[in-house]
Amino acid sequence: MNATLPDTDRARLDQWLWAARWFKTRALAAEACERGRVHVNDAPAKPAKALRIGDSVDLQIERGRFRVEVLALGTQRKSASLAQALYCETEASRLAREQAAELRRLSPEPEATRHGRPTKQERRALQRLRDGA
Repeated sequence: MNATLPDTDRARLDQWLWAARWFKTRALAAEACERGRVHVNDAPAKPAKALRIGDSVDLQIERGRFRVEVLALGTQRKSASLAQALYCETEASRLAREQAAELRRLSPEPEATRHGRPTKQERRALQRLRDGA
C-alpha cells in the first residue's frame, strides 16, 4: 500500500470530529480525546484512532452527551448540512438529552432562594468566613 495515498475506509478521529463540526478546530478535538471525553465503541480513544463507517462515537461536550453512529468519513470541513450527513445520533442519546433539558427547565433557579442584598448580620458572617475567624 502506498503511504502517500489516503485510506478511504478510515479517517483519524480528530479530523472526523472537526469535519463533522463537533469542534471548531482539530486541536480542540484532539484535546477532548486526550481528556477522555471521546469514546469509540465504548473504549477511550486517542486523536489518531482510525475511525471506520459503522463505529459508535460517544462525545461529552458543553452542549451535553451525544452517542452517534458514523455514516460516512470526511476529513475536510464543509457546510453544516454536509457535516450532518457524516453521522446519525442514536434514539437513546436524543431521548436522554431531551430528558436532561426538561430537568434543567423544571429545576429551580439557583438565585431564587436569595432575596436582595445580604443583611448586616449576613454580611458580617460572610466576612468572618473570609477572614477565617
